[in-house]
Amino acid sequence: MKSRTSKILHELCGRTMVDHVLVAARELDPQRLVVVVGHRREQVIEHLATSAPDAVPAVQAEQRGTGHAVRMALESTGELDGTVLVLNADCPLLTGATLAEMLRVHELEGNAATILTTDMPDATGYGRIVRQADDSVASIVEHKDASPEQREINEINVGMYAFDGKLLGGALERVTTDNAKGEEYLTDVVAILRGDGHRAGAYKSPDWIETQGVNDKVQLAQARRQLNDRILERHMRAGVTVIDPASAWIDVQVTAEPDAVVHPGTQLHGSTHLAAGAEVGPNVKLTDTLVGEDATVINAVCVSAEIGPGAAVGPFAYLRPGTRLEARAKAGTYVEMKNSVVGEGAKVPHLTYVGDADIGPAANIGAGTIFANYDGVTKHRTRIGAAVFVGSHTVLVAPVEVGDGAYTAAGSAVVQNVPPGAIAVARGRQRNVEGWVERKRPGTKSAEAASKAAEKDQ
Repeated sequence: MKSRTSKILHELCGRTMVDHVLVAARELDPQRLVVVVGHRREQVIEHLATSAPDAVPAVQAEQRGTGHAVRMALESTGELDGTVLVLNADCPLLTGATLAEMLRVHELEGNAATILTTDMPDATGYGRIVRQADDSVASIVEHKDASPEQREINEINVGMYAFDGKLLGGALERVTTDNAKGEEYLTDVVAILRGDGHRAGAYKSPDWIETQGVNDKVQLAQARRQLNDRILERHMRAGVTVIDPASAWIDVQVTAEPDAVVHPGTQLHGSTHLAAGAEVGPNVKLTDTLVGEDATVINAVCVSAEIGPGAAVGPFAYLRPGTRLEARAKAGTYVEMKNSVVGEGAKVPHLTYVGDADIGPAANIGAGTIFANYDGVTKHRTRIGAAVFVGSHTVLVAPVEVGDGAYTAAGSAVVQNVPPGAIAVARGRQRNVEGWVERKRPGTKSAEAASKAAEKDQ
């Protein structure tokens, strides 16, 4: 991957690769989950501790092959009686449905080993599955060792298996390193079990794309596109309108109700939820944000915010964590909010910073208003009452409270509480100095214009 980050910790659609595989595995309700960790294992172990505490890491200090990796897993678990499913952590498109069908075939056929396979459009470089007359697996032939007839086979070994747990440990002990790489190959286990008279079978996945691993940033981008298409299709079939699927990106944990609309250039991340009739986009990025019924969000960034029914956000607004808009509230153009509540029907239309504030219902906050919440040491809260009118370019220096129905005059710096129904005027009295421009700025365009205006008045 040419990255400081472990390959399996690269993210797509809101989950790391290893987490996508673990989610698929959990659909089978396994008794235990083991993740073999080697390269950059400290990163992976730290990640699993928070994202998947039910997955036990097994350390493979030296990377000595796939068979060796499974042996390290069994050393951490001890002998297993049930079916052991071996998966690749770099296959984020894998589904629980495919794994369930693989296990069904494994149990139905009484296999000691079942190989996950698929038909590849171009099987060059892959190990081919050679079957016997009864459809069991005779062998896995690597491409370089395959005959011309075998190279015509499109069914390939994906590299994931189901094993009889009681037989697996003993077979692994008999795997040698007598090969070009000097490694323990898991494919040798299949041959050993067959040599002991046990049946080896295969389940062929109908979707070859689902089985593909990710080995570089190009393949990561391809997998992200394929997974996003899958997510979008699921939402659209559930009644969500996606105007342009090519430019909309939705994480796996995002939820949406029928009649929600996603416009072009929209990114929905984390636990974001769209209620019925909500419209988001174009050019919106929402993370862990709830959008209420019939609300609209246009050209905005929202993080851990709650947007109430019928509320409007944007364009060019930024809602930071802790922001909540009640029903039909508005956060308009070039408005930034943080840790604040905007009451029902209240409006913050444009050019305003709202930090650590409670704004009452039906209040109107004028353009250019600043909620000055920080004194250099501590954050303080501002409370705006119901139906308050805050004049343009007001600075509200917290902690301060403006009572119900009160006004502030434009350009005021409010540092004291304003009683209900009062108007706060906190600005210097205007003084006009006649003739100042012609005296102090002679020869300028302003002086010339002033002189012409004076001549017209005479």
